[in-house]
Amino acid sequence: MSNVISPARRRFLGQSAGLVVAFHIPFAAQAQGTPAPEINAWVVVKPDDTIVIRIARSEMGQGTLTGLAQLVAEELDADWSRVTTEYPTPGTNLARKRVWGSYSTGGSNGVRGSHEYVRKGGAAARMMLVQAAATQWGVPVTECTAANSVITHVPSGRTVTYGKVADAAGKLEAPKDVTVKDPKAWKIAGKRLARLDTVDKTTGKQVYGMDLAMPGMLNAAIKDCPVFGGKVKSFNAEAIKDKPGVKKVLQVGDSAVAVVADTWWRAKTALDALPIEWDKGPNAGLSSAGVAAMLKAGLDAPEAAVGNANGDAKAALAGAARRIEAVYSYPHQNHATMETMNATARWTPERCEVWTPTQNGEAALAAASEAAGLPQEKCDVYKIHLGGGFGRRGAVHDWVRQTVQIAKEMPGTPVKLIWTREEDMLHGRYHPVTQCKLTAGLDKAGNLTALHMRISGQSIVAALFPGNIKNGKDGAVFQGLNAPGTDASIGYTVPNLLVDHAMRNPPVPPGFWRGVNLNQNAVYLECFIDEIAHATKQDPLALRRKLMKDSPKHLAVLDAVAERVGWNRKPKKGVYRGLAQTMGFGSYVAACAEVSVSKDGKLKIHRIVAATDPGHAVNPQQIDAQVEGSFVYGLSAALYGECTVKDGQMEQSNFDTYQVMKIDEMPAVETIIIPSGGFWGGVGEPTIAVAAPAVLNAIFAATGKRIRDLPLKNHSLKKA
Repeated sequence: MSNVISPARRRFLGQSAGLVVAFHIPFAAQAQGTPAPEINAWVVVKPDDTIVIRIARSEMGQGTLTGLAQLVAEELDADWSRVTTEYPTPGTNLARKRVWGSYSTGGSNGVRGSHEYVRKGGAAARMMLVQAAATQWGVPVTECTAANSVITHVPSGRTVTYGKVADAAGKLEAPKDVTVKDPKAWKIAGKRLARLDTVDKTTGKQVYGMDLAMPGMLNAAIKDCPVFGGKVKSFNAEAIKDKPGVKKVLQVGDSAVAVVADTWWRAKTALDALPIEWDKGPNAGLSSAGVAAMLKAGLDAPEAAVGNANGDAKAALAGAARRIEAVYSYPHQNHATMETMNATARWTPERCEVWTPTQNGEAALAAASEAAGLPQEKCDVYKIHLGGGFGRRGAVHDWVRQTVQIAKEMPGTPVKLIWTREEDMLHGRYHPVTQCKLTAGLDKAGNLTALHMRISGQSIVAALFPGNIKNGKDGAVFQGLNAPGTDASIGYTVPNLLVDHAMRNPPVPPGFWRGVNLNQNAVYLECFIDEIAHATKQDPLALRRKLMKDSPKHLAVLDAVAERVGWNRKPKKGVYRGLAQTMGFGSYVAACAEVSVSKDGKLKIHRIVAATDPGHAVNPQQIDAQVEGSFVYGLSAALYGECTVKDGQMEQSNFDTYQVMKIDEMPAVETIIIPSGGFWGGVGEPTIAVAAPAVLNAIFAATGKRIRDLPLKNHSLKKA
């Protein structure tokens, strides 16, 4: 399968091929002869009936490549066995006036953000192919049908394959009125089809950024100041100039030093021997304790941005017959992608090209252009499958800038930069740190009459897109807590509600982390709802049902997991259950966890049943995999994930200090898919958020201990 547009195809798309000729790109299929006909931007059909579907979004293990290909192939009425894919470059997209739309792959937006126009692309291509066949036969197009890449003239029984009419079809004017199929009629989309990239990954054929090799390529290793905001004070290049293979020692920006050598290991070991003196700057005394104190002050600060409000929560709380209060917190966490940050760049005064795994080719192109000192029209980025993204490779492309800056010092020579694991861990874009004070007001009958959630902590948007902050408010902070609507709504009806945010931004750079703010908000709200249920002696499911009477889709997924686990039946002896639900990234999700805790406090998560309503299910098998994968990531964070700051830098620099879940700790996962239709939701991000609160609530049921700050490794789970 071809994952990057081949050199011949690049020429066909109007892109300069001069640099492509100079490099061997092992993951690109080498097209022979005349380029295959392009029907439209999304579909290329070769004479042998191979169908190439172009995918603008990035593949990083989540299955977007296969899902989008299914949608196009469905509307195309293609022979799925003949389908392959390729990435058009962001430079080509720029040259063609963004015909492929957004390249951003994050926020569970790969399918839900592009389904409409990619489906229309497939449908339009089918219409053009059928029209070309009808013209060739001299018959009305209404007498022709298409199925499985074959066009049939119904009255005569004549047939022709797509490949035979593709050239003529590509010369037709695109239809203006294009309709797509009712999902109920899907034959390719909606089915449990095998992913298109699995075989190459299984055999080792798939090339990742770290694997990339080019003739004459040099390798670079880099060290950035480990203290946030620090800079390079001095370094002694003379000390390593005679190290084997070393080609160049250079400063990169204000804060980093790189060594370029013939092999990466020689570059890395020489860099380790390089004397560097750092100017640690104003954050050298920063600590996690200091950050926590800053956030704690925000919990009672008089000023806060309101995210959701109805009634008069403060007055209702003041007059409540009973109040319940709790403070929760959520730590900084690292993306810890399996593949560390890396890129390969070649710079000349006329052109800059970058090969890199990225969640957003357009953002990578912008970063490359700025670092190269060249307009975007003279740059391009060739996307490679990602060895993990989780948000780290989306909004910020610091490694691309560094690679281009290094390559710029070695004109005409391709240079590959790979971060060490330590560099990757110390220079992440971390899950934001927050605290939350929740106060509930109850009437004499124990009914919830008021709820105030005060969040204090970091804003990702303020750090990355400050222009999007309006009146001091970061709307993304309130994921899962919004008023009823199409995205991230709270699901509970409370007569008097106030959800607000006191923004507190320590100098630790935050970033979008899988699930983003839905993670901590689900922990805060779902665990506190459990606290209310316990305090008022109500069944946690019954209380939720009562509060969700106005949110039928929230309730449907919750009821589905409750029914599957048999909530009304006691689990086997020693096993305890916990519930959680939320809505985010357009989808409704819920989970029930079953756990046991031994006498010495050892936790065993036996099973998690998860339900999701994404509106439409493009590939149910991929949804199952995404739910399971999100639970691995979410439970790793709940059990172990914590980045702590000491002396201005992160203390965790590798997996010995930043643990992840091991295979024997992973519970059985049962997925319930409830596509109710009428909307398009995401899958990869929303389900992660219910894993931790469901487990935390089950732990309370098992031990009587309410864990209000993560990770669990910091707590004894011996029964209270």
